Amino acid sequence: MPSTSPSADPTTVPADAGARGSTLDLSADVTSLTAAICDIESVSQDEAALADAIESALRPLAHLEVVRDGDTVVARTSLGRSERVVLAGHIDTVPLTAVPNLPTRRVDGELWGRGTVDMKGGVGVMLRIAAQVPEPSRDLTFLFYECEEIDGKYNGLARLAETSPDLLAGDFAVLLEPTDGAIEGGCKGTLRAEIVTKGVAAHSARPWKGHNAIHDAAVVLSRLTAYEAETITVDGLDYHEALQAVGISGGIAGNVIPDRCTVTVNYRYAPDKNTEEAFAHVRQVFEGFDVTLADAADGARPGLLLPAAKAFIDALGVPVNPKEGWTDVARFSALGIPAVNFGPGDPNLAHMDDERCPVEQYVDAEAALLRWLR
Repeated sequence: MPSTSPSADPTTVPADAGARGSTLDLSADVTSLTAAICDIESVSQDEAALADAIESALRPLAHLEVVRDGDTVVARTSLGRSERVVLAGHIDTVPLTAVPNLPTRRVDGELWGRGTVDMKGGVGVMLRIAAQVPEPSRDLTFLFYECEEIDGKYNGLARLAETSPDLLAGDFAVLLEPTDGAIEGGCKGTLRAEIVTKGVAAHSARPWKGHNAIHDAAVVLSRLTAYEAETITVDGLDYHEALQAVGISGGIAGNVIPDRCTVTVNYRYAPDKNTEEAFAHVRQVFEGFDVTLADAADGARPGLLLPAAKAFIDALGVPVNPKEGWTDVARFSALGIPAVNFGPGDPNLAHMDDERCPVEQYVDAEAALLRWLR
């Protein structure tokens, strides 16, 4: 495994950093550093320039061992601490739109631009911690990974979990996704299922000769309308489940009674159950229909009762909420590593043309992690 290269200055990127000349100054304040990270465009599958800059910024830090895998960068301390923590963040963003939101700009105490929320503020905090804390209270693994915003088969974290799980080993993980400065424990699971109604095709002028499959979908929709989703408590956090129709398709032509209709539903389920149990619940709701599983991803229990998580919560002293969506904490959970989400930025502004974050959230997130790790 490659080792860290020596450097006289552990905070400043060498002049030749990055294949495309991008540099990051880790001695800059966290907001300026976040702005510089955002200004290196890194739409999914085009993260090379930012990965180069991150790698070049980290290699001079003598206390870190740095490994590059594709456009994913891992940096680790090896101090023999009794506990290892993984700090993780994806470096890609969704595509830019026709509304100019790069380069970044500061307006009334906020940093505006693509990535300021999702999630280059978290990446900036991670880089600042890497530079400022050469002897942390716990051994640290910093994971900067590619392709979170697109199909999971490209996800750098998922790839390492399969090919090099030793690089991800730890007792606890923090994913610095935007949480508006709160801790969000675990995440809900998600599945999509297809409920199929079957009819008999006929000419629409003589519908009595057939049977309309789309009309039968009314029963499916009525069950959804009547469905009362549960709120389930896991490790002291209340997760609000949801079962909703997200698509419907059917019909052959404008003069044909349809013989098939498919209603696609999305079930967001609490992390007290796995995919098999969640799908069994969906089949029960739509008993009597042909129900197939389209795709699924298990959630993650928050593990807030474990010593590492309790120490994190006590050190930060911020609100603790459930994660109502799905994040890559679930990938850590699958490896047996309890994980939480914590990072700057309002997730409601992620991917928006007016994506922006109050600069104090970057500062507060950095200070919180320093309290925990020093």
